[in-house]
Amino acid sequence: MTARAADRLPPAVLLMGPTAAGKTEVAMALAQRMAVSLISVDSAQVYRGLDIGSAKPDAETLRRFPHALLDIREPEATYSAADFAADAADAIRAARESGRVPVLVGGTTLYFRALVYGLDPMPAADQEVRREIAAEADRRGWSALHAELARHDPESGARIRANDPQRIQRAIEILRLTGRGPSAFHRDNRIPRLDSLRLVLTASDRHVLHERIGQRFGKMLNAGLVEEVNDLRRRPDLTLDHPSMRSVGYRQVWQYLDGQFGLEEAERRATAATRQLAKRQLTSLKQWQRALWHDAGQKRTIDLIFRQVGEFERRVEKG
Repeated sequence: MTARAADRLPPAVLLMGPTAAGKTEVAMALAQRMAVSLISVDSAQVYRGLDIGSAKPDAETLRRFPHALLDIREPEATYSAADFAADAADAIRAARESGRVPVLVGGTTLYFRALVYGLDPMPAADQEVRREIAAEADRRGWSALHAELARHDPESGARIRANDPQRIQRAIEILRLTGRGPSAFHRDNRIPRLDSLRLVLTASDRHVLHERIGQRFGKMLNAGLVEEVNDLRRRPDLTLDHPSMRSVGYRQVWQYLDGQFGLEEAERRATAATRQLAKRQLTSLKQWQRALWHDAGQKRTIDLIFRQVGEFERRVEKG
């Protein structure tokens, strides 16, 4: 048996989509009809204490519809795509062993890709190279280093924001250590390691999605997002530079609490950042082959998804 064959995973359903598309509601409706195991694919929901701003299902919802891979890290910790791929693989196997259909639901497209196609091992962190990059950023600015990344690795340059120094530093570090940008470590992995039904949930009208995004952040504020971030700020080791606090919404509210701008401006910035996130998610999702796209606003969507999952499972049973 080859290493690739040994790495094969049981079949799974992937319920993907941009933020605010209604994925959680569809996943729960599916769980009411079928024996499924829901597995979260969300880079913010892995962290404890990030509840309101990550749109994490509430306690009563989770009691009725448990989700794997929620609340598995403290907000000071890091959680990589490779970490997710390993944890999700375990969750998929556990679901199949219990006779349930694994349904992975979320919007972190990098996590989905890491799970389905795997990741080539990247070089370990080199502190000396990191210090050199940080010193260079002090002289030239992070925007110049981002431009350098974009020249050598356009895919990573488009994916990583120019105002994200931590990810720029890691990408430049990889580039200088290997001569290849981060995206090169994904290119050789085009053979999926699991059979999957790929469902993409979104709104056919982009204006509808933008309206949902605008309403969503206002609801988060009303639900106590400022108080949630205030509680997180009291953690002595947590800073704005931690990956958890780079999540959309948390960064802007933290900056508001720092006095950098008012709450209205924080809401404007968070909403704009969420729209940009949704755009990047949709761009990434369009690259998935054999994906079935659905409009969350259509009444027949859940019935259609239910039939497609049923057909997928019958095919799985036939082998």
